[in-house]
Amino acid sequence: MFTRLVLLGPPGSGKGTQTERLCKEFGFTHISTGDLLREAVRNGTTLGIKAKKFMEAGDLVPDDLVIELVRLKLDNCPKGFVLDGFPRTVEQAKALQRICDVDAAINLEVNEEDIVGRMINRRSCKKCGAVYNLQSNPPKKAGTCDKCGVELYQRSDDTEETVRARMKVYKERTMPLIAFYRKQGVLMSIDARGGIDRVYETIAGKIRSS
Repeated sequence: MFTRLVLLGPPGSGKGTQTERLCKEFGFTHISTGDLLREAVRNGTTLGIKAKKFMEAGDLVPDDLVIELVRLKLDNCPKGFVLDGFPRTVEQAKALQRICDVDAAINLEVNEEDIVGRMINRRSCKKCGAVYNLQSNPPKKAGTCDKCGVELYQRSDDTEETVRARMKVYKERTMPLIAFYRKQGVLMSIDARGGIDRVYETIAGKIRSS
């Protein structure tokens, strides 16, 4: 069975939602570089201290620091892992390849107009971080988180202008990963335009039968 997964897709394609469900069913470890960086800074580790200088200056954390954090995390994933948000570039993918092999790179395919529609309808919980979509995955009570009852809000970067700018960066920097993993023979493209459940069952079905 595939146990070492990379999840690809543009912002708003549903990577976080699908990752959460995959980890719940299969026991995978969810590896988010953003979470790793924040945890390292919070714990005051050697890598965290180094990364904090870049984060406080508003600069990108160098690849070598991020990759080392990922490497350390990969040592503690007995049932496998899902990498969400990493790698973002071909250079990072090559560095990951030197650490471990990837069983499958799952590419969630959604066109730009659908992404814009999703993002401007996205709402997040101020307390637990749960994410909803007013069209495809609305909360049971309007404006309120199902999990903790706290008011939902729209992130400042979920505007059409910002989303299109992020899509431009994605196309330039991250889309080349699709060709990279296709060449490696591990690319698995999924039509992610449907409902969350249908998309999940497509992904999970491929993993169960692998």
